[in-house]
Amino acid sequence: VYKRQILLSIGYAACHWCHVMERESFEDRATAEYMNEHFVPVKVDREERPDIDAIYMEAVQSITGQGGWPLTVFLDPDGVPFHGGTYFPPDSSRGMPSIMTVMEAVVQAFEERRDEIRSQSENVRTRLGAVALVSAPQGDLDPALPEERAAAIASSVDLDHGGFGPAPKFPPASVLDFLLARGQTEPVEVTLDRMAAGGIYDQIGGGFSRYSVDDVWLVPHFEKMLYDNALLARTYVHGWQELGHERYRRIAIETLDWAVNEMRDRAGGFYASLDADSEGVEGLFYTWTGSELREVLGDRANAVMEAFGASDEGNFEGRNVLHFPSGVPPAALDDELATAAGDLITARSERIRPALDDKVLCSWNALMITALAEAGAVFERPDYVETAKQCADFIWDEMRDRQGNLLRSWRQGEARLNAYLEDHAFLLEGMITLYESCFDPAVFARAVAVAETMIDRFADPDRGGFFSTSHDHEELIARRKDIGDHPIPSGSSSAALGLLRLADLTGEARYRRHAEGVLKLLAPATTRQPGAFGHLLQALDLYFSPDGEVAVVWPDGAGRQTAEPLIRAYRERYRPRTVLAGGPQGSSSPPLLEGRTTPAGQSSAFICRDFSCRAPVTEPAELSAGLAADRTS
Repeated sequence: VYKRQILLSIGYAACHWCHVMERESFEDRATAEYMNEHFVPVKVDREERPDIDAIYMEAVQSITGQGGWPLTVFLDPDGVPFHGGTYFPPDSSRGMPSIMTVMEAVVQAFEERRDEIRSQSENVRTRLGAVALVSAPQGDLDPALPEERAAAIASSVDLDHGGFGPAPKFPPASVLDFLLARGQTEPVEVTLDRMAAGGIYDQIGGGFSRYSVDDVWLVPHFEKMLYDNALLARTYVHGWQELGHERYRRIAIETLDWAVNEMRDRAGGFYASLDADSEGVEGLFYTWTGSELREVLGDRANAVMEAFGASDEGNFEGRNVLHFPSGVPPAALDDELATAAGDLITARSERIRPALDDKVLCSWNALMITALAEAGAVFERPDYVETAKQCADFIWDEMRDRQGNLLRSWRQGEARLNAYLEDHAFLLEGMITLYESCFDPAVFARAVAVAETMIDRFADPDRGGFFSTSHDHEELIARRKDIGDHPIPSGSSSAALGLLRLADLTGEARYRRHAEGVLKLLAPATTRQPGAFGHLLQALDLYFSPDGEVAVVWPDGAGRQTAEPLIRAYRERYRPRTVLAGGPQGSSSPPLLEGRTTPAGQSSAFICRDFSCRAPVTEPAELSAGLAADRTS
């Protein structure tokens, strides 16, 4: 039976305009009655079902030339899209067609052109699955590609305000990490400074909003997403390692503290997001009028308002987004400003808070594991490493089914939905980073298990790369492969980077071959928009320019503390092209440690390339010098 079309609405909890359309359009009685009479309405959370979102987002972009959320798509009875858009208001007063006008036009078109729509459905299916049908090009990859892409990206930076391109501006964490790896520090420094000084950063509570609606990072779209904060915290750690600015260390710590204090479930996982709205007003929780600031701060108000760029007129709809007008955040708030910030936090805590999306997503939690583990190791914060371990244990214990397969989403004790490629790939990267922070062989064993499962269930043996859904996933109108790294890394890029790192720790060439398949498949796409492939470019950089492997071994029974000076020397710089293993003499997991012995009973470090190692060093300065030589060679 080919009778009723489907009205598909895709959104997410922290989406401002999703809530507006729900309130204004879907909850209108006449609209709802017409919708239920003529359509099968389906509501989808894009964060739980990125596979569905990706298919229909591509469809709407091809129909209208643009996309976004809420995503509103009209499908034939078989689920094939034939019309769509984003936000449709309750009436046409805003210069856009109303939702009722659109529905009536769709119903008429479906009645009058039903056979035509049906005849085109196979072509639409093919087009939406086209990326998965592309085979990796033959021949070798170009080793000049990372340097060329880094130069192209660096040349496009906004050196006045940071970031790339016009408003709106999204935090480009993966791109900044890639530029740091290639020694392009100027674009990174200006972007990290402007973001951290701007209103996109919560100057008194920590954490970043999703993006800036302007090109100076002043006024954000106020929702806070777990993934942005995990990625950005890690980038600020890397910025501190490479540039040495204490302000980057502060921002990283404040961001992670915000996540741990406000976004963590007692079970050990992290929630997805905070809404932009409270009391129906976007940004109300985070912004201040001049009179509100004066009421809280009293005689200190003028000085504090000047420091935070606030005024009685305001900089956002009569209210103030707090920021540092100089464009460079301080290394630390002075005593007066810190006290004032504490008073403002206390006052803000009395406000009605934005709604919390309390679902726990596997992939986003894996990003937080990576950030906490790396920051904990670099800043010598064992509490961060322990929190990362607890999150990893939570995923392993609570977010797998009876067969041991990962699940996508958890909420209030119930895990559900098949995990996607990004869940496995991000978790692989997270487990490797966690291992490098704690040297627990059990964590490394989990990394290997995730990699094997990912290869078994997602790899495309015919054309290379990985599908975004597993071989046993429910059948949709198209099976896709992840491509771009915006706003978060794609599952494909993450899989390549994780497998390359795992290959360096294990010596297993099979992992490298699967990563190479991804790189060959997707590298051509970096030509036109290199800034959209920051994570993939990191993988390509590691593939072409590995700085080797480092194994730190301590005498059996002596304890890891004897090796800490060597480990600290390794972590003094950002080393994205190196992997680190550590353990007592006699360890065999990961294989990089196998056969490494300590001379004269001293903790030692081995600098290796493809498991062929130089003579061990026992002094931190020797290790630093050896790694620096590799880095510049």
